[in-house]
Amino acid sequence: MLERLQRRLGLQTIPGVFFTSAGIAILFAALAIPFDHQVATWFGALTGWVARNLGWFYILSVSSLLVFLLTLALSRYGRIRLGADDSRPDYSNLTWFTMLFAAGIGTILMFWGVAEPVSHFASPPFDGVEARSEQAASDAMTLALYHFGLHTWTIFAMPGLAIGYFAYRHNLPMRISSLFYPILGEKTFGPWGWTVDVIAVLGTLFGVATSLGLGTLQLNSGLNYLFGVPVSGFVQVLLITVIASIAATSVALGLDKGVRRLSQLNILLAILLVGFVVAIGPSVFIAEGMVQSIGDYLHALPWLAFWTETFRETDWQRQWTLFYWAWTISWAPYVGIFIARISRGRTIREFVAGVLFAPTIFTLVWFGVFGLSAIQVEASGQIALAQQVQQDPSVAIFAFLEAFPLAGFASALSVVIIVIFFTTSSDSASLVIDLLTRREDQPSLVRQRIFWAAAQGVIAATLLLAGGLDALQNVITSLGLPFCILLIFMAVALYRALHADYRGYSMDELVQGQAFPEVEATPTQPKETEYVPEAVDRD
Repeated sequence: MLERLQRRLGLQTIPGVFFTSAGIAILFAALAIPFDHQVATWFGALTGWVARNLGWFYILSVSSLLVFLLTLALSRYGRIRLGADDSRPDYSNLTWFTMLFAAGIGTILMFWGVAEPVSHFASPPFDGVEARSEQAASDAMTLALYHFGLHTWTIFAMPGLAIGYFAYRHNLPMRISSLFYPILGEKTFGPWGWTVDVIAVLGTLFGVATSLGLGTLQLNSGLNYLFGVPVSGFVQVLLITVIASIAATSVALGLDKGVRRLSQLNILLAILLVGFVVAIGPSVFIAEGMVQSIGDYLHALPWLAFWTETFRETDWQRQWTLFYWAWTISWAPYVGIFIARISRGRTIREFVAGVLFAPTIFTLVWFGVFGLSAIQVEASGQIALAQQVQQDPSVAIFAFLEAFPLAGFASALSVVIIVIFFTTSSDSASLVIDLLTRREDQPSLVRQRIFWAAAQGVIAATLLLAGGLDALQNVITSLGLPFCILLIFMAVALYRALHADYRGYSMDELVQGQAFPEVEATPTQPKETEYVPEAVDRD
């Protein structure tokens, strides 16, 4: 039945994955629009239950995965390449980094770069810390770096590394289900594997829709500041429609012509905005604060990584840390596949170092410039920045820029950056979802990619109409849990495969249980002969 429907529509997909994912997305939108209050209430209750009972699981999982990746990179497995032993990277380091960043958390940094540090500075989360004090400022920067530094990129790096390894080293399809081949064997290419891919598609749709929703709120605030455009649900839906159309055009051009060029342009514009604030703002204070923030972050990281608010009866961690982890986890399959696509030929050590540390350094600079400057603006009393952020976080960057000369220019530049980050997130996600829902021997049809770009826009608009920022946070915190479990299975499967690879066993021997006999010789280094991936049926 599904195959006949596919032929009538002229599609090239795995019917069980494509139509199941599309059907659930359409059903959600159809129910959420007329029953928006009930949907928001239900997800709010579910989020409360997850936070109370499983918040510790989020915290432990992400921190453990960070330790796992660092250990893997420093171990004997760090020399193994994502591909044959003689393969080399497809992209230069600079191009690779710009694509990593634009597809990752560019939109998030634009939204929270000012809002989060100012919020923690004005309302410290820790007992005994006075608001607007020196300690409050230090804690605010530390928490911002914790939320957007190594832990966030751990969540992206884990699936990216696993997917890249299985796809390029073992010639498996570039889908989330391929990571379970060492466990499921040939069942990976049937209903079990399709189920995993459907979960990955839905997580990507809702995770990216949340990002688009936040970007729309911020874009609406920027247009209101610049041109007096009213802040309303109608305007936000209109903005999503326009941006989805731009994203559809970009995604039709493909990875190299569309996403890569937009990513490079946006990094240049983001650097221009950072340079503007540094040049006009308190440059010495920023430099001093960045150096101190590095030390504060590294000092507090071991404690923060396992802090679960055990002895405090507050809702702070659910609203901040758990939301960030769940949000990032929900679209980790999409970012992971995207990172894997652009990382062929790199060693595991290069991959982990690049994906974890390069974006984290940029994040440090971003929060150092915007976060520290915003804290000084708030502390000096130039603008009631914290009050505006508490009322509406989406206005944060525009309210902050009012404290500088040429505020109109800087705000207009910010709007352009938001639009492009918005677009690159959507079009790269559409490329990845299309990859998840078709076989690798099938062509990537433009109409399929455009459909997924449109689906992201529809879900984002639906979530905004169902409750705005609160609805976005609640849906993601609830749906992130199954993907958190998925990440742990990825780590287990990757380690087993690397261990077998290092000892010279094939993937088939691993699946059949022949890779780990009771007595085996332990080589001192990986084999130097060229690795020839075995062929695997991809249907």
